Amino acid sequence: MHADFDWLPQPQAELLVRELQDAALQTSPTLNRFAERLLAETGTRLVDWLDHLSASADPLLDQRLSEAGFERVEDVGASQATIWEHPLGLLPNICLHSQAGSGLAIRAESVSDFLAAHAGVDATEIQGSPGASLRTACVCIENETDFCVVERHGHRGYEPLQADLDLQSLLTQHEVALAGRQRVWEDPLQGFDHTDQLVRSAQDDLGVARTADLFFQTERAFWQNRNRAARVQKHRQDLLGLGWANHDHHTYRSSRRYFSRLIQSLEVLGCRCRERFHAGQSAGWGAQVLEHPDCGVVVFADLDLTGAEAGQDFAHDPLPESGDLHTVGLWCGLHGEAFLEAGLHHLECQFDFDAVREQLHACGVETMRPFTDWPFLKQAFTEGERWTVRTERLNALMQAGLITQQQADVFADQGAVGSHLEVLQRDQGYKGFNRSGISEIITRTDPRGGKG
Repeated sequence: MHADFDWLPQPQAELLVRELQDAALQTSPTLNRFAERLLAETGTRLVDWLDHLSASADPLLDQRLSEAGFERVEDVGASQATIWEHPLGLLPNICLHSQAGSGLAIRAESVSDFLAAHAGVDATEIQGSPGASLRTACVCIENETDFCVVERHGHRGYEPLQADLDLQSLLTQHEVALAGRQRVWEDPLQGFDHTDQLVRSAQDDLGVARTADLFFQTERAFWQNRNRAARVQKHRQDLLGLGWANHDHHTYRSSRRYFSRLIQSLEVLGCRCRERFHAGQSAGWGAQVLEHPDCGVVVFADLDLTGAEAGQDFAHDPLPESGDLHTVGLWCGLHGEAFLEAGLHHLECQFDFDAVREQLHACGVETMRPFTDWPFLKQAFTEGERWTVRTERLNALMQAGLITQQQADVFADQGAVGSHLEVLQRDQGYKGFNRSGISEIITRTDPRGGKG
């Protein structure tokens, strides 16, 4: 993808998705009640969890899908359904089949956890064995409308899969290895190499996509353990058996020195570079967006960057050390590389923007002033989780002349903001980001008090 590619809203496509979703809501009382619970108990909308929608094949619907930018996928698999996907929008796939009836499927991290949380429903038996890359269950069928739940682990198909006991054992083995990987290294390059070795070992047994799914699962868990807002919201979503299946993107902060090495490790995982960001000569930061083609994982990797460097392939060309630190570089100096010691700077998930902020406030979690308020994109951080800063990191920054003694004393006494949960609402299938808004929030979260 071209470096300065800009995603555009897809209002016509979203309108079609909403029509199909609303038709299912009107004919399925169980689905309607579930959608109401989503909003009231998790601050999310049904559309934030959609995996795919289904409808009866119709030439007129084919035409509308095509006009809205959906493209027909030739490989329809054993289900004999015609699959339509939208290459330019963040929208659920549409599955058209020959039978009468319609329906939708939502994503959950675990089908069995979802059904356990909804023990009163008369769901069908789970299709796909424990440990399989795709498991599904039909929650109910009402008035020829199917309400299903889907659990995916790096698999884009629609036919449930089977996993033998050997695979389940290997999954456990590699999950333990990735979750418990050594993160603190005197030489971060050794940490990147060590992680790559763990990833390649898992790929030998599990394949690229399943390994990436497992890796980012462990990354979310590490971040969550260090962020109260994350734990509060995860608990709310777990009460409905959903997990983090509404994740939008994972943000890694990196020093300039190790940025190209970070990108290398993400590409080892199977992520592919998408658009690059730079918000202007004085912004002081840049970012590379990556996406995994099979896992639905998007990564936002940011770093300190000058305007002169924005035009080069900074994701792959090593950058020289800088004599100054902006917000991202200082965060890494205080906490370490996000890929290693520090963990994710934030996970951004999809919500009903106003509802979740109000509900989190009632739980004692405050959100910062929004940094994006567009008709099709709204974003805000929760108040940052403050972390203790190791003395050796403060000493190294002072000796390099990158922070003052006064700043070091404040960090030693009060710690420094480490991570956030980011609240996001996407509409019109918009898949992009707000350059100027990100610049604002990066400045506002500078550990020196907005002076980065």
